[in-house]
Amino acid sequence: MSVEDTVLKTLALFAVLVVGAVAGWIWSASTVTATSGPTMVPWIVGMAGGFILAMIVSFSKTVRPALIFAYAAFEGLFVGAISMFFEFIWPGIVLQATLATLAVVGVTLALFASGKIRASKRATKIWMIAMLGYLAFSVINVIMMMFGAFPAGSAGAFGMLSSMKIAGIPLGLIIGVFVVIMAAYSLVQDFDFIQQGVRNRAPRKYGWLGGFGIMVTVVWLYIEILRIIAIARSN
Repeated sequence: MSVEDTVLKTLALFAVLVVGAVAGWIWSASTVTATSGPTMVPWIVGMAGGFILAMIVSFSKTVRPALIFAYAAFEGLFVGAISMFFEFIWPGIVLQATLATLAVVGVTLALFASGKIRASKRATKIWMIAMLGYLAFSVINVIMMMFGAFPAGSAGAFGMLSSMKIAGIPLGLIIGVFVVIMAAYSLVQDFDFIQQGVRNRAPRKYGWLGGFGIMVTVVWLYIEILRIIAIARSN
């Protein structure tokens, strides 16, 4: 396992993701009419397929590059479709979210490369607790949205995240900042995994897992930033 080889594997996975995103975007855009917006079918297909494959890859005892490439394709379909959906409602939001995502990834990589931030057992423990808390909050929020607990329209489009405010600031913006920080630390963990693999002379195939981890985190970061910008623009 080497840094150079892992970078090439990561770029290959992102290339497949981009192709899938273009397909998802075109599929969604093709359904737009004067009376209806983009379809959510590719969004749902990509999300479901990506989730199933992510679980298989994460818990498999062997490294399966084919499944990781399939995950990249499904995740790309999801990213492209959801991006088209958001762009239809908030024009220009995709470019804003993309630039913000690249900025966060670039800053995190620079800080890690300079040795200013590192993954630690204590920070990872705090990150796990925060993740479990955010997951529980998200599940409760989705359930409340399903039962119509929030007003219709943009004010309740994201449940508690957009309808609740603290000192006039939407809850989604406050939580969103912490989630972006969590995603950035997840990137640090991904970089650390690669660094440790290279130092310990892990088999070359584990470079695929390094690329997979980075791809999962970057997509998560992009979606969170997309939602943050949408909430801000809705208010």
